[in-house]
Amino acid sequence: MPIPGPRTTPRYSAQFKATAVRLSQMPGVAVQDVAQSLYIHPFMLSRWRKQARPPRQTSCRPDRISISEARRTKTWLDTDKHSRTER
Repeated sequence: MPIPGPRTTPRYSAQFKATAVRLSQMPGVAVQDVAQSLYIHPFMLSRWRKQARPPRQTSCRPDRISISEARRTKTWLDTDKHSRTER
């Protein structure tokens, strides 16, 4: 019979997580093998690996323009085409 009360999950130190991530990044080593040897779930190790990655740049690229600006440019180009053909 299970013990009543809140379910506790183990807390792992930052050093343990960093070591697990380093082990899983070695060439030829599978994430599942490292997780199994450390008695942790592979999903947890994958999450730690994701957290250890450098953050992705999420800002807009400078070569992108807004939709409204694209529509204005298209309208301007369309009117410019018409003015050229009417000459």
